[in-house]
Amino acid sequence: MNITEKILAKASRKKDVHPGEIIDANVDMIMVHDLTGPLAVEAFKKIGVPKIWNNKKVVVILDHQVPAESVKAAELHKTMRQFAKDQNLTFYDVGRGGICHQVMPEKGHVVPGSVIVGADSHTCTYGAFGSFATGIGSTEAAAVFATGKIWFKVPPTIKMNIKGNFQKYVTPKDLILAIIGKMGVDGAIYKSTEFTGPTIKKMSIAGRMTLCNMAVEMGAKNGIIEPDETTRKFLEGRVKSMPDFEALKSDKDAVYERTVEFDVSKMEPQVACPSSVDNVKPVSEVGNVPIEQAFIGSCTNGRIEDLRLAAEVLKGKRVKEGVRALVIPASQEVYRQALNEGLMEIFTDAGAIVCGSACGPCLGGHIGLLAAGESCISTSNRNFIGRMGSTQASVYLASPATVAASAVTGKLTNPATLETKA
Repeated sequence: MNITEKILAKASRKKDVHPGEIIDANVDMIMVHDLTGPLAVEAFKKIGVPKIWNNKKVVVILDHQVPAESVKAAELHKTMRQFAKDQNLTFYDVGRGGICHQVMPEKGHVVPGSVIVGADSHTCTYGAFGSFATGIGSTEAAAVFATGKIWFKVPPTIKMNIKGNFQKYVTPKDLILAIIGKMGVDGAIYKSTEFTGPTIKKMSIAGRMTLCNMAVEMGAKNGIIEPDETTRKFLEGRVKSMPDFEALKSDKDAVYERTVEFDVSKMEPQVACPSSVDNVKPVSEVGNVPIEQAFIGSCTNGRIEDLRLAAEVLKGKRVKEGVRALVIPASQEVYRQALNEGLMEIFTDAGAIVCGSACGPCLGGHIGLLAAGESCISTSNRNFIGRMGSTQASVYLASPATVAASAVTGKLTNPATLETKA
């Protein structure tokens, strides 16, 4: 079996499982946030079970409309605070955590080999740590609250074999955009995508999280990477105990639906153009595209590694007049680290605004919205129509380096060209 099948077999107490098989899996951890949580709470109350099956396995995080920008949002927050208190759940309030997909692994709620579900489509991010993680609906979350179980159809697996060394200013974000551009938004529907190969072995946890985060953008049920020493180093001191990593490796004779090969050696920065994540082009082919906003953050690229890269590009430069640059660290931990490293000073000196750790403009939140006719280049994961404000606005997706460079020039820009000019 491959790693996904091994995890699902263990979770369903079976010796082995096969693609297409329906299983009843035990859930190791479930997460809800302020947008999906209230609906889950409402559905759970209708079920009529007084207590959650295991209050140690439920995490509630406020991150989408944070801080509350309306009475409605404040009421939703109040609902989740009360539910977390009544059920004695692990709860991360405003200012206590950050974006859910960053907070979950930071706080030790993600363990290799576990089954994690979240009422958010980008829960697949946790596959970067060798767990089976996938998004579910709010009513499904309510059922998990009550039973601790959920059924799955075992997905077939596409093996993504990645080789080669990245050129300067080319990142895992560029890689996943290139993959989605090749696969299409429907190229992996209800399939597992297993990222492997020499490039992945050398990749940081932050980069791995970016890959798995966007697996869902090609329809995948989950993205996953075998845990290794890089995984161990990140999780040490965060999780209570480490599982046997050897047991979580895909067997040499594991069966895959197919294998897709990628070589990053000659890859240049990529851009997903409006209004689909698979409308991907090398930055050199997008033409002269002016922007009004640049956003660095989100559960895709708001980690310290991303902020360091953006700061490297912005240091000693200024955001172009007429461009709004927003920087949003993915968590309070990342915010504090960026502050200690002097990155905040670089951003503010460049003319960017640094906001508190939250989802921000990624889901049309209450900051950084676009007006009709405006364009934004963003490190987030989706560029659908109306995703960031007006339905008449345009959103381009790129890496932190490309976004930072574009903020300086006022148009979509390859960050390598700024070095050349300097």
